[in-house]
Amino acid sequence: MHPSDRKERLESIRERIRAAAARSGRRSEEVQLVAVSKTFPEDAILEVAALGQRVFGENKVQELVRKMDHLGRGTEAHPIEWHHIGHLQRNKVKDIAGRVSLFHALDSARLGTELQKRLEAVDATLDCLIQVNVSGEDSKFGVDPAMLDALMDDVSTHGRLRLRGLMTLASPADDPEEVRPEMARLRLLSETVADRFVDGKPFLSMGMSGDFDVAIEEGATHVRIGSAIFGSR
Repeated sequence: MHPSDRKERLESIRERIRAAAARSGRRSEEVQLVAVSKTFPEDAILEVAALGQRVFGENKVQELVRKMDHLGRGTEAHPIEWHHIGHLQRNKVKDIAGRVSLFHALDSARLGTELQKRLEAVDATLDCLIQVNVSGEDSKFGVDPAMLDALMDDVSTHGRLRLRGLMTLASPADDPEEVRPEMARLRLLSETVADRFVDGKPFLSMGMSGDFDVAIEEGATHVRIGSAIFGSR
């Protein structure tokens, strides 16, 4: 893809974020764009970073580590912040502990325990989101909404984990309006446990290339967008 194409794509997404935030009575600065760079090479990340995009998300540990080793934290002019947005196996925790800024997919007590252990070993903390399976699909990771309180109780015993909010993956849908109830459900869930998140208002990571406008209207603070920025995989 030509660099000018990605510039136009990114500008279009930023405008849509501003418009969706305005429709919900919010400021666009309240919404963090996470550029999902999985499968795209390092030069594509640098290209998008040079356009002012700071946060990049990866969902495969091996790929994330390779890119972090190569690109580090970016440059002073174009800094890069890394998020791990996908399911994390316990045997891979050691590879991200102390390295990523936000982990979007904490989905079990056993994973929380392993994260705590590895973070203690490197004397670090980690901002985390609990992944909630609001769609109820068997194929998706995430805690059942009915079990959210129990997982939060467990996570709260781990001093190295800073619980910042919730994340979800909506059902596939041709019309984004079809998944609006799922986005709304995550927001309502977060409101019922809002006093248990550190640093005030909880993060809500929801919305991807096909439905991020609706997600923002329903309260998303982080939208995970890949193909709409980088092009087809």
